[in-house]
Amino acid sequence: MNTINAVRVLGALAHESRLSIFRTLVVAGPEGIAAGEIAQQLGISPSSLSFHLKDLTHAELVSPRQEGRFVIYTANFDAMTSLIGFLTENCCAGAPCAASDLPNCCGDET
Repeated sequence: MNTINAVRVLGALAHESRLSIFRTLVVAGPEGIAAGEIAQQLGISPSSLSFHLKDLTHAELVSPRQEGRFVIYTANFDAMTSLIGFLTENCCAGAPCAASDLPNCCGDET
């Protein structure tokens, strides 16, 4: 990840609703969750949710997929891990530390 991408991703997360949506998708895991369920869980109107999901999708933090009549959204765990890596790459002046030893998310062994 480069600085321009990091700013775009951080900007997308710099809103209470979008951060809540992203965190909800992280909890949902790789299976994702339907847009209607996100709205219900967070108490966000469908039009507001659509607006925020568009921003998160544009920042490549979430991915939508169609399943029948539902749109399922999934967190982009690679983008999240890349952002964390970018933010911590120079941590502790290059010395090993807790921040540089991030665990793999969702059982990903890569």
